[in-house]
Amino acid sequence: MTALPQERKLVTAIPGPKSQELSARKSAAVADGVGVTLPVYITRAGGGVVEDVDGNRLIDFGSGIAVTSVGNSAEAVVRRAGAQLADFTHTCFMVTPYEGYVEVAEALNELTPGDHAKKTALFNSGAEAVENAVKIARSYTKRPAVVVFDHGYHGRTNLTMALTAKNMPYKEGFGPFAPEVYRVPLAYGFRWLTGPENAAEEAAAQAIDMITKQIGAEHVAAIVIEPIAGEGGFIEPAKGFLPRIAQFAKDNGIVFVADEIQTGFCRTGQWFACEDEGIVPDLITTAKGIAGGLPLAAVTGRAEIMDAAHAGGLGGTYGGNPVACAAALGAIETMKEQDLPAKARRIGEIMTARLTALQEKYPAVGEVRGRGAMIAVELVEPGTTTPDAALTGAVARACHAAGLVVLTCGTYGNVLRFLPPLVIGEDLLNEGLDIIEAAFAGV
Repeated sequence: MTALPQERKLVTAIPGPKSQELSARKSAAVADGVGVTLPVYITRAGGGVVEDVDGNRLIDFGSGIAVTSVGNSAEAVVRRAGAQLADFTHTCFMVTPYEGYVEVAEALNELTPGDHAKKTALFNSGAEAVENAVKIARSYTKRPAVVVFDHGYHGRTNLTMALTAKNMPYKEGFGPFAPEVYRVPLAYGFRWLTGPENAAEEAAAQAIDMITKQIGAEHVAAIVIEPIAGEGGFIEPAKGFLPRIAQFAKDNGIVFVADEIQTGFCRTGQWFACEDEGIVPDLITTAKGIAGGLPLAAVTGRAEIMDAAHAGGLGGTYGGNPVACAAALGAIETMKEQDLPAKARRIGEIMTARLTALQEKYPAVGEVRGRGAMIAVELVEPGTTTPDAALTGAVARACHAAGLVVLTCGTYGNVLRFLPPLVIGEDLLNEGLDIIEAAFAGV
């Protein structure tokens, strides 16, 4: 357990004077394109708390965007990564390999859905994992096209910007983008024009019709989808949509890629979110929660698909760094020993109940959604589905001022998302929810 006291403590305004000094240094030294949500500069973090340079301790409902699921500096992560750091920091797996990379691949082959033969390749970031999944799918199918979905987010490289739906801030001014990327509807129940009860069937039918008529299924290498759209607004596709799309892919020789970068590793109450509807993807991309905060990502999938790329076609200088691999093994150890899927489900129960009560009180809360410790509220003008991004920002700022780290997201900028560490104490969780309630009352 972390030595950092698990309690909120505000000794200055947020941000405090030392954080403001560092913000001035950041403005002078760091490119303006690197934005900051909450400019408190952190010195320590652990459990469900982050501590800043001014001595303020904030409750963490962000987990570094779903990364520190096992808590910051988790004991097993520090122990394993520290031991590896003392042995060697890098050789490049493609030059002189090491066991840690193989161990992580074995663990992912075992943990990911499906009992078929699997293989894994390791990379540095979620965007790299998605990009390599597309490379592998194209190599396997000998086809060019990639299908993605409305509200999807897949990264900031040139190809993954093309895959990402939202223009600002991810794509604005950065084109032209990679070709042969096609976007189809997502079963977004809250915003489906004929009602949420029709979203799964109608969205799937529309998507399949667009693929067959506008692209030709025989030209599609991969369908890439987040089982719950993350940056797009924590949108859980209406039940039945994912199985229908996965079956269409199977029937047409298309590689079905589950982008589990934000949803994976216990976050939604299961090891992987696609398990909820029994989806067994051909390829699954992971990152974020994989290594307790160290940069690591992976593509795991059917052995015959993974082996389609020629030797030397996959990799990268730092891919599967030995220290990051050791951290990943520590994170997985923690997830198993502490049964973090169960803890995520408990967090989901508490948060959903409290936020649903909030929805009954405030008509601006259009929907409470998500699974496990990946929960969000969408804010709208009362009685409509018109997005209220201004209110969303105001609530987030009120939470920040009161010592709670929260994030916003959504295609329309009107979703408050909550990603607490899976090891957070229930007292801190409830205190954070109290702050959210007070923020709504205040704005």
